[in-house]
Parts: sequence; C-alpha cells; structure tokens
Amino acid sequence: MAEERPAKWGLVVDLDRCTGCNACIAACSMENNVPFVGEDEVAYGRALYWIRTQRYWEGEYPTVAPTFQPVMCQQCGNAPCEPVCPVYASVHSEEEQINLAVYNRCVGTRYCANNCPYFARVFNWFDYNLPEPMRSYLNPDVTVRRRGVMEKCTFCVQRIVHGRQKARAEGRELRDGEVQPACVQACPAEALVFGDLSDPESRVSQMARNQRRYHLLEELGTLPRVTYLKGVGNHGG
Repeated sequence: MAEERPAKWGLVVDLDRCTGCNACIAACSMENNVPFVGEDEVAYGRALYWIRTQRYWEGEYPTVAPTFQPVMCQQCGNAPCEPVCPVYASVHSEEEQINLAVYNRCVGTRYCANNCPYFARVFNWFDYNLPEPMRSYLNPDVTVRRRGVMEKCTFCVQRIVHGRQKARAEGRELRDGEVQPACVQACPAEALVFGDLSDPESRVSQMARNQRRYHLLEELGTLPRVTYLKGVGNHGG
C-alpha cells in the first residue's frame, strides 16, 4: 500500500439546512458517554453538552423567524486552549491533527476553558451515577470521565481511529464520507458534513469553498476547522 496521506479533518455546518432539532446533541451525548445532569445543574451553569444549538431571531414582526447554529469545539489549528494548560492535557494529536483532551493528565485548572473564545469546553463537576439499565448504553470505546476534568468535542476521534485501522487492515486509504462523527450521522437534514479538508475532491472540502462560508471569530486567528455556511432561506429576514 502507498504511504498513508495525513488527513486534515474538518466539519462544515450548513445553517440553511439546520432546523434546531438537537438530534446532534443527543447523538453526541450517547456516543461519548456524556451524562445528562438535569435541569437544576444546567441552571447552575453545569451543563456537560459537548455541542450546543444557539438560537437567534431574525426578521421584523410579523415575519420573525428563528435561526439555529450548532456550536462545538472548532478544532482550531492555532488553538488558544493548548498553550495555557500547565499539565499538557490539551494537545494536538500527532496523527489525526485535532485538538484532544487527555483526561488522565487533567487536574481541572480550567485555564483552557477561560482561554477558549467559543465556550466549547465544559467542566465535570461530579461523578455521575447512571441508573443500572443505562449503563449498558455506555460506549466502550470512550473513557468515562471522573469529576474534576475538562471535557470537549473530539470530532469523535474513536470513530476516526476505527475507520483508519479498518482501512489499513484492508490495504487502502480512507474513502470520503467513510468516517462520520455521531452528530453528522444523526442529522436528519444533512446540515453537517465531515471529511478531509486536505482532499480538494472531498465533499467537505468543496463545501468549505462555498461563497457562503465563514468561520466563528476568525479575526482571532485561531484557524478553526469548522466552517459555517450562511443561511439564506430559513428565516424571514
């Protein structure tokens, strides 16, 4: 087999397709063993969602309509969360080139959360006890975090690794669309597209060149790997 080409994983979010159904949030939580903390803890600012849907209202009365924007870790190429971690728990993976959280290093300083302009990191306040029937739903490929550590979206790195290992075993390269994070797989409107940005022929790479593209807070120079496509037909503006 030819030498494996390193990937530049990226995500495109088409805001014209997003309906705010929150299927991505539910799928992310189930895939990555994110506990549901309950309304009281959310009211205290202790939500653990790795992805959130921000809602905006556009237009003028009586044609006001909501628009939705899923926000997760932007997987910055120049991540501000990495240099501030005193124990090197916030790192870039050498092979996958995405920002990861090393849970067994993290001591919970929360410096990374303070330095993240996207509010993409969450702090695990408690050891959450799952009811016995729910424990069978835990994903064995993802670490169950203890209290006192920072958590974040990883582009479902466990799926990336599994897909890469399968391709290696079959003596081939990964195919476009073969690897999908849980949020992408669950989106009924296909508003989320994932793939290799370094492949100019991949679907995600082509969509990232769309004239509607923009990045969150791109003026900060964080070089995010998540590209948004402006909505043009899902509101009354």
